[in-house]
Amino acid sequence: MFVVEESIVIGRAANDVFAQVSDQTNAPRWQRGLAEVRRTTAGPIGVGTRHSVVRTFIGRRLELTNEYTQYEPGRLVEFAFEGSMPGVASYVVQPADGELTNLVARIEVRPSGLARLAEPLMAAAMRRDVVANLASLKTLLEAEPRRGAPG
Repeated sequence: MFVVEESIVIGRAANDVFAQVSDQTNAPRWQRGLAEVRRTTAGPIGVGTRHSVVRTFIGRRLELTNEYTQYEPGRLVEFAFEGSMPGVASYVVQPADGELTNLVARIEVRPSGLARLAEPLMAAAMRRDVVANLASLKTLLEAEPRRGAPG
């Protein structure tokens, strides 16, 4: 098992950051290697929301499903994912000064079989991806017009 946890300060209100990370269908806009995310449950986002995900990681195509296991509007979304590399991931959104928001992304992966031998390589690659993805999210959100801003 390995854990990757990274944080970033984004120049947007916490509700804007949470809206982006809590709806995983937005993720292909800012996560590299993510080809497709499809919500497979109806209704509002919350505990029990499920997605099917197709991504590439270390040159491998992965098909995963996930389910939200914790959901606190405006603050926390956590989901368990299943597939060839099961685990748990979360985003914690914390308002900072003014229009700044601290976002913490945490991923715990439990490779099995021979994949366990490559854990150090996978952890390093995952950390690089998470850092790059958070930077992309920051760029995306800070470039978008603010709600109610003159247009």
